[in-house]
Order: sequence, then structure tokens, then C-alpha cells
Amino acid sequence: MWPPNLPWKVRLFVTAFGFLTDASFRRNGSVNRRFINLIDFKISPSDKPVNGVTTSDITVDPSRNLWFRYFLPSAAEAGKKLPVTVYFHGGGFVMLSPSSQLFDDLCRRLAKELPAVIVSVNYRLAPEHRCPASYEDGVDVLKFLDENPPANADLTRCYIVGDSAGGNIAHHVTARAGEHNFTNLNIAGVIPIQPYFGGEERTESEIQLAGAPLVSVERTDWCWKAFLPEGSDRDHPAANVFGPKSSDVSGLKFPKSLVFMGGFDPLRDWQESYCEGLKGNGKEVKVVDYPNAMHSFYAFPDLPESTLFMRELQDFIYPQ
Repeated sequence: MWPPNLPWKVRLFVTAFGFLTDASFRRNGSVNRRFINLIDFKISPSDKPVNGVTTSDITVDPSRNLWFRYFLPSAAEAGKKLPVTVYFHGGGFVMLSPSSQLFDDLCRRLAKELPAVIVSVNYRLAPEHRCPASYEDGVDVLKFLDENPPANADLTRCYIVGDSAGGNIAHHVTARAGEHNFTNLNIAGVIPIQPYFGGEERTESEIQLAGAPLVSVERTDWCWKAFLPEGSDRDHPAANVFGPKSSDVSGLKFPKSLVFMGGFDPLRDWQESYCEGLKGNGKEVKVVDYPNAMHSFYAFPDLPESTLFMRELQDFIYPQ
């Protein structure tokens, strides 16, 4: 089921992306990365401003290829310190990176329009590196920033952001970071954008939105099997945060949240359950739900929800 009035360029892209994704997911649980690379165009960092933003790649741990792309908008050039957004990209836990054009463009837009310093994390991918590798990478990047504060970044205003699978990672990294005492860094909020959660149950949205672009039950099942620890089912706490196998999070140090949802996202029921779980455990949550938005709407500036999305981010990061 497709959203109404979807521009033909967006429809063409998501159709091609879905086709190549399916072709890349092998039956044996591995990924054919040659196929993925046909549409995963890579962008190099640039010390010359592109759309008012410079970028550089900073290594955290070469042994596991852990690095991040640092997006610095011109708004910070005059010595002004900006909020820090630590960003975890989507891709079903198994594909894409901060250098993917899709996320280089998105993070560049975030840096300029918010404005904010963006730290886009290159975490390890499944199935080569299963859960909790990406969560561990995320926490280690926070520790690296805490020990090596960037000159233009106000680490007291650090926001953990992620889309789709990155939204899942953003939650778990924030939860793990709550157990660590940082010297300079303070997590002011977490922003899961259409986060990738699931469970053994088939929800109404998964059933009714069968055939929706980019996300399907078949694809999500494949990704969970590739990502979760061997022998786990979808009720593993990494997927089903407030499910039958999850632990009590009521005493967990957790900041305020801004969660984005879309009416044409098959994962919306899981996202709604996640928000209810946070609220039920005494956590502050604001939910923004766009009825006509598909999964990954934020990556397409031509969609009207993408503009509204940016305004909500600005209001959250720069509260009046």
C-alpha cells in the first residue's frame, strides 16, 4: 500500500531500492554487497563547504572500522558552539553508511537547517557483526567525544538521533550510556525517527500495510534474523524493548524523547507500543505522527512531511 500523491521520482527510487535490497538478501543469511553498491553511491568528505557545510571523517577505532563523519555548518565558524547530534543511519542493521549519498545529504541538511554539529556514526553491520556490536560502537563514540570535545560542539546539548534501524540503535545506545558517567557530555534528548522495533506477534499495521514501500514483513524478518544473536527470536529485548523478555527500565536514566511515526509505515504499531512503554515507565515522550508518511519520508525533501519534520527537530533541540 503506497501513500497518496507520491512524486514519481520518489516512487521510482524506492521501487528500485526495494528490488535491489531483495536481490541482495541471500537465503543463507548473508548480504550480497555488490548488489547494494549499485545504488549505494558514496560521497567523500569535503573541507570546502558544500551547501554551507564542511565534512571530515574521524577514526575512533581502526581495528573495527569505527569512525564518524563530522558535519560542521558555517553557523559555527564564528566560534559559536552548536548542539551536537549523534546520528545513526538506517538500513536494516545490514547496509549503508555515513558516506552513503542518502545520509550524507540528510546529515548535511540537518547540520545547515537546525543548525547543529552532526556526528554520523559508521557502526559495524550485521550479519558479520550481530547485536550488540552496533550498540557498543555507539557508546564508544560517545565516550570518544567526551574525551575529545570538538571545538565547535556544545556537548552539554547532545542529542542521540537515528532513523529506522538507527532509531533502534539510538534507543539502546542512550539506555547503555545512562550507566556511564561522562565528564563533558550530557544527553539532552533522544530522537528515534520511525524506529525499527518488532516482535513475534504480527501487528495490525504489518498486516494491513503489506506491500508498503521499503519495509515489508519479509524484509524485516530477514533483517532481524541477520541482526539478533544466533538462536534468538523477535521477542529479544533488542527488537521488542517492552516485550515478554525485556527487563525493567523504570529506574533507567533516560532523557526526554521525540518519536516520529508515519501512517504508511508497517512498523507504526511497534513504534506506538514503544512510546506507550516509555510513558508507562515514567519517561517523557513527544510523538509526532504524519498520517500520509511512508517509511523513510524524512530522506526526501520533496515530501511535505520532510519540511514539517525539520521544524519539529528545531523546536525540540532549540526549545523556547
